[in-house]
Amino acid sequence: MKKFVATAFAALAFAGAANADVLTERNMPLDIAVEAAQAAVNACAAKKFNVTAAVLDRAGITRAVLRADRAGPHTVDSAIRKAFTAASMRTPTQKIAENVGKNPAAAQLVSIEGFLVLAGGVPVKAGEETIGAIGVGGAPSGDIDDECARAGIEAVSAKLK
Repeated sequence: MKKFVATAFAALAFAGAANADVLTERNMPLDIAVEAAQAAVNACAAKKFNVTAAVLDRAGITRAVLRADRAGPHTVDSAIRKAFTAASMRTPTQKIAENVGKNPAAAQLVSIEGFLVLAGGVPVKAGEETIGAIGVGGAPSGDIDDECARAGIEAVSAKLK
């Protein structure tokens, strides 16, 4: 009887896999990534802050990185890691940081390799689907990094419909 149940379960599992549809996913194109990164750097430059903006695709792979002329070298890693965190969690890093501060069970999120739980990373969505994320690092606060990241998304919003 056990052998029959195991065989029946395996047959059902394979039948389900055989009927599965091929996944169709939208992703971050290079031209939008570059435009969003440039707009984010420009938004911070207008406030006299030298930052780096990084745009990653839905899988967390870097599509574009732009570092302002006087941005510190550490801002590159900061921007990429914020964008990676936002893309991976499909949530703005500002919200993640708030959650970590309020919820001891979430405290270990800061230990995930590649994550940076500071404000400044924002998912990029086409409709309701996350297609990537933008991260900004280098302003004197995460709130300003977040504002500049959102300015980058706003600059390309018409292309994300």
